[in-house]
Amino acid sequence: MTDQMPAIGDDGVFDYIIVGAGSAGCVLANRLSADPAIRVLLLEAGPPDRYPWIHIPVGYFKTMHNPRTDWCLKTEPDPGLGGRRLAWPRGRVLGGSSSINGLLYIRGQSADYDQWRQLGCEGWSYADVLPYFRRAEHNERGEDAFHGGDGPLYVSDMRVRRDVSDAFIDAAAAIGIPRNSDFNGAQQEGAGYFQLTARNGRRCSAAVAYLNPVRHRRNLVIVTGAQAERLVMTDRRATGLIYRGANGRRYAQARSEILLAAGAVHSPHLLMLSGIGPGARLTKAGIGVCHDLPGVGENLQDHLQARLVYASTRPTLNDEVNNPLLKIKIGLEYLLFRRGPMTMGASQVCIFARSAPGLDLPDIQFHIQPLSSDSPGEGLHHYSAFTASVCQLRPESRGHLETTSPDPFTNPAIHPNYLATETDCATMIAGMRLGRRLAATPPLAGFVKGELSPGPEIVSDDELLDAARRTATTIYHPVGTCKMGHDDLAVTDPRLRVHGVAGLRVVDASVMPTLVSGNTNAPTIMIAEKAADMILADRRPAAGLDPRQ
Repeated sequence: MTDQMPAIGDDGVFDYIIVGAGSAGCVLANRLSADPAIRVLLLEAGPPDRYPWIHIPVGYFKTMHNPRTDWCLKTEPDPGLGGRRLAWPRGRVLGGSSSINGLLYIRGQSADYDQWRQLGCEGWSYADVLPYFRRAEHNERGEDAFHGGDGPLYVSDMRVRRDVSDAFIDAAAAIGIPRNSDFNGAQQEGAGYFQLTARNGRRCSAAVAYLNPVRHRRNLVIVTGAQAERLVMTDRRATGLIYRGANGRRYAQARSEILLAAGAVHSPHLLMLSGIGPGARLTKAGIGVCHDLPGVGENLQDHLQARLVYASTRPTLNDEVNNPLLKIKIGLEYLLFRRGPMTMGASQVCIFARSAPGLDLPDIQFHIQPLSSDSPGEGLHHYSAFTASVCQLRPESRGHLETTSPDPFTNPAIHPNYLATETDCATMIAGMRLGRRLAATPPLAGFVKGELSPGPEIVSDDELLDAARRTATTIYHPVGTCKMGHDDLAVTDPRLRVHGVAGLRVVDASVMPTLVSGNTNAPTIMIAEKAADMILADRRPAAGLDPRQ
């Protein structure tokens, strides 16, 4: 099958076309364009990252759920959540979700990556990926066996601490959860402060880290406001891309490869719009089938968080933000010294713990916040309170995406399928009970005036699970919808090449076969760092070069 050359604006020929300038796309653009002989086109559907709130760490309160920077996606009604639809923030701006996320730098457990290797993903064990985490990282603590000291992505310690946050760490230690100052080091388990993707009190997004230093390269073309419509195929090879930009519909040709880095929702969506995906669903949506690839859009995984909110005996950040004078003080502290509450990430303290004593590894994660809010973008509550949200690290439930229309501007239907297995339900209940145990443990107990959510009247397992179904929400970690591997639902091979289609790779969180045990931004950047090496290595033989050089 060969597409006719579209009668639209022609952008010319590039070696690589990257779709999506998010956490992965920015890395690819930087690494591939380092060779001046390689011409790279980077397309981003959203605008440049000039909105000031993007670069202020606490600005996620202004960027999430804001159509200026967020796709503002919504799930379909989910049976596991009592038919509720959830907002699913995804970055639509240079830097992608790394420009609107909570800045939390977590890699996951070494066992996560060893499992990928055991699932048949050669080259993705922890020993294989650790060098790429280190290459990406510029940790303010310096370089060691686990951390990089001169990479593009700045990672720094929290610039503000709170008494209630310290009390959570002390309470965890009191019940046998060790203190941990480095969740990305020798072991993950424990309680401590997060490190952030920040530099000098400002967000270090993938665009700041990887794009800003190389914008001057003449062989790198960056186009914002460019919505990808579909791939152009020639005899089962991706040879070009049609997108809509400021100057109407455009066509760009790829000499070597097209790299999809649009994330766990939009990468599979573009494949399906191009006729690559589950044949029956594509036909139902009115899309011609180019390549029947059943796994596209399947294997969807996400972390679901249940929030425990406590009224506080002492003032919290809620009180400061809702007091005009104290709010001015917060702003001045940031403006003059780049310190204070405006340097905070989405959470201060992290706790990785086991929901049951016999488990080999932590299976739940707490995000501790010295504040309370219904969701980012809705402001803080007008009373003293703090929050402990808990999520299951490795959910068994699997959802899917499906395209419902050939119109590229119609978002796919998102079916997360939360809390669909007994293990997922039991782990959520156990996590909520552990949160209550922490709240009742000195010295944290002295901060607790009363439980606001789910509420002291919620006692039994069934009541706790029902509360989670009524109130739990995403923690913004969708992955897996173009998973790598060799099984029937694999979309890419371990070199991230799409099965059955030449000249096409997927490089983002959608290739994860299983969800990592923690936040997903750092692993996505690692995936792109490793992918860049694989792409360049595969390019050498194609160009007649010695791959050993």
